Amino acid sequence: MARRLAVRKTYKLWIGGAFVRSESGRYDEAQGFNFPRASRKDVRDAVAAARKAAEPWAARTAYNRGQILYRAAEALESRGAVMGVPPEEVAAAVDVLVHYAGWTDKLAPVLGGVNPVAAPFLSFSLPEPTGVVGIVAPDAPPLLGLIAELSPALAGANVCVAILSENNPLPGLDLAEALGVADVPPGVVNLLSGRRRELASAVAAHRDLNAIVDAAGDRELSPELDRLAAETIKRVRHGDPATSYEDATSDALERLNAVTELKTAWHPVGA
Repeated sequence: MARRLAVRKTYKLWIGGAFVRSESGRYDEAQGFNFPRASRKDVRDAVAAARKAAEPWAARTAYNRGQILYRAAEALESRGAVMGVPPEEVAAAVDVLVHYAGWTDKLAPVLGGVNPVAAPFLSFSLPEPTGVVGIVAPDAPPLLGLIAELSPALAGANVCVAILSENNPLPGLDLAEALGVADVPPGVVNLLSGRRRELASAVAAHRDLNAIVDAAGDRELSPELDRLAAETIKRVRHGDPATSYEDATSDALERLNAVTELKTAWHPVGA
């Protein structure tokens, strides 16, 4: 019997719920595989897809968003053997997704509430999503570091454009296959591989982006993100990469607050 050649995997970007090649046609290599090197045009396409998905995603019930995140955890666990990372990292990433799936219907009572004001007025605050969140994932751990930033943003009803690990983006690109079967609506999560500084600067400068979560730990990049975000009035959160389940969940409120806005309303009681 003739020896056959294995069919090698073709990695693509995940934009708007579809696997696409970089518009530039550029590729880089990691662990013996070619992966697309996204361009600034790909960033613009990803932000446009996220903006289109933002309102419908935020309009879903908190219970439904929690179901979708839980389904994403199921899909990720079923693919754990082919994610290219240690089993314990996959397990931690799955647990983080489940943890934040449980937060979706608790944001309103925990972050919001009735404010103590003088009669005859009533004042109350409600949490709302920030909108389109740009995520700069760390190099390591490539999967857990991404999930730790992605999960709270999605739990808070935001949509995301994530820049994957520059050294090992393959687990992040594999994640797209799990999201594709997990009922995550197109455009809610967009995954870009390539050169971090090129893509992060384009994301931070984009005027249709509302917030940036930076977990890359790049001391030269962070000030540039702050400068670009200030020009377009974006919220920025810098943090160290999560290397365990505890890292990703012990400061859950801080992570959720970074991608949540509070809307306060006043009502003249009896008027």
